[in-house]
Amino acid sequence: MDEVTGAQLIAESLINQKVEYMFGIVGVPVIEVAMAAQAAGIKYIGMRNEQAACYAASAVGYLTGRFVHCCPPPPICLADHGAVLEAITVLKSAKRPLVIIGKGAAYARAESVLRDFVESSQLPFLPTPMGKGVLPDDHPKCVAAARSRALLQTDVVLLLGARLNWILHFGLPPRFDPNVKIIQVDLCPEEMGNNVRPAVALLGDINAVVNQLSECLMKDGWKYPSDTEWWRTLREKMASNAKISNALALQSVIPMNYYTVFHHISQLLPHDCIIVSEGANTMDIGRTMLNNYLPRQRLDAGTFGTMGVGPGFAIAAAAVERSENKGRRIVCVEGDSAFGFSGMEVETMCRYSLPIIVIVVNNNGIYSGVDPETWREMAKMGDLTRIAPPVTLLPEARYDQVVTAFGGRGFLVRTVEELRNALQLSLSDWERPSLLNVLIDPSSDRKQQEFPWLTRSNL
Repeated sequence: MDEVTGAQLIAESLINQKVEYMFGIVGVPVIEVAMAAQAAGIKYIGMRNEQAACYAASAVGYLTGRFVHCCPPPPICLADHGAVLEAITVLKSAKRPLVIIGKGAAYARAESVLRDFVESSQLPFLPTPMGKGVLPDDHPKCVAAARSRALLQTDVVLLLGARLNWILHFGLPPRFDPNVKIIQVDLCPEEMGNNVRPAVALLGDINAVVNQLSECLMKDGWKYPSDTEWWRTLREKMASNAKISNALALQSVIPMNYYTVFHHISQLLPHDCIIVSEGANTMDIGRTMLNNYLPRQRLDAGTFGTMGVGPGFAIAAAAVERSENKGRRIVCVEGDSAFGFSGMEVETMCRYSLPIIVIVVNNNGIYSGVDPETWREMAKMGDLTRIAPPVTLLPEARYDQVVTAFGGRGFLVRTVEELRNALQLSLSDWERPSLLNVLIDPSSDRKQQEFPWLTRSNL
């Protein structure tokens, strides 16, 4: 009998758990594990940092739906029928209802039942960042463009697979009405009532629970009217915000601002592309301007707001796309600060010829930076460690040259014409990764917000 090594046993165990991809960094004795995994048929992708490897591994299950089950999957759980009837009563009595679609709905593959529910009930909905695309961002009932107004003035929220954490401002004033009623749908009992006690708790599988809600509404054909004061308020706010964003997007100044950059990117991206995004303003503004039309086609910093996720997520998405061969482009939109966390993973992209398009929106800093002339003047004043603002990075750093050093395509972008040309060339290249280093105004910022996002700075 041939001797079986520990590495082979590990590989066999992973195969039995239907693991297809392994991301990591090897060293003795892990080299043998990776080699045994390859021999067993697992795809091994060597990363440059353990952090990025973990991010990549975490993204694969989300994108494919192939999660490891050590035991049989649990039965589908329905919500208590009495609680469902109570939820319907609360929902029908609402003057300003709002459906919030969260990442849990994407995990649950609930897009079909949610589309039927929204289109039969005619309720306005708002996706959370990674809930984008469960229903298309351009759906007529999507009110993402009036997010702050919708959250502030709603009186009943149907919370579908989302948690009232910092992304939804904990469901508390001043971002929410203090008397708002929450109908919470969740699979995990420990999540019920976190931060805000729900008016109705519906514990169960989101597909099953939404079907229960739909069946109750269909019995009497109830729909939320389209001519209410609430819909008028939301539509007016969406139109107002769109007007402000469009005015910023169409400014013909150099250096460009965020809105100009995202406006032109959005015009060129294919509807089925997977968008990976991280950064501060880059991620926040990108959420509002880069639409998602399909479920699980957006990956960003998520619940923990962790920077450095972008390249790892993008590599995972590209590896899955290579296996599935659906013809989807992977576009990784990074702030320059966020890119610095895992930027060396562009070598991984080049090594495996993954045709990822990385767009670094470069404002020379964290939130904001300074221009090259100001940097030079500061340097003349003395030690930059005592003078340079902590948020500043090296002005006009050549991130595009990082990818060319490994054989990818790099573009330095200053104008709209350069941006559009570089992106079109990158979208046509399926052989290697590209990086667009888009230089924008260091003082570019978000349009005026009704509320600060999370905390106010004392600066």
